[in-house]
Amino acid sequence: MIIWLNGAFGIGKTQTAFELHSRIPGSFVFDPEQIGFFLRKIVPSEVRVGDFQNHLIWREFTYQGLRYVAENFAGTIIVPMTVVDHLYYEQTVGALRHEGLQVHHFTLLASRETILRRLRRRGDGNNSWSARQLDRCLMSLSDEKFVVHLNTEGKAIEAVAEEIAHYIDVDLKPPTWHPILRPLKRMIVQVRHVRL
Repeated sequence: MIIWLNGAFGIGKTQTAFELHSRIPGSFVFDPEQIGFFLRKIVPSEVRVGDFQNHLIWREFTYQGLRYVAENFAGTIIVPMTVVDHLYYEQTVGALRHEGLQVHHFTLLASRETILRRLRRRGDGNNSWSARQLDRCLMSLSDEKFVVHLNTEGKAIEAVAEEIAHYIDVDLKPPTWHPILRPLKRMIVQVRHVRL
């Protein structure tokens, strides 16, 4: 089973993915962004495009990589990745479903103000690349193609993970961190995923 977490940059996909990972035994987080960073290193600058998703090879690697892992790994695969283009969605999520793989797709939503606040909290200013993509993401992801829509406004990461688990009928282990220490856990996840 694949759980794909979509949503605007800064919505909390990675935090939710690692919350699910810590509470679903035998799960694995597959991060397609790593494929994008790999492409930036091996593709000549003359060939590079601004957003690595615009490389067809990124979509192919993401689809083939997930298909390979799903066919060889018995556990739950969790994918935190923003995909707002309809064609790119079909070439990744749609292609996996076409192969008969079970993909549960969730789009995490919140207000523009909340997402900007979350971006600032992780160090992205109002003029960062992620912030500049916000309106495009919100407009595209509101489309019915990107259901299931899950409102995260005012919800803790733990509650969002529990709502996803309830929706797909998966039992979660109890949270692994004491409530007082959960902000530290979120900070650790954030530091591990700083993009330089």
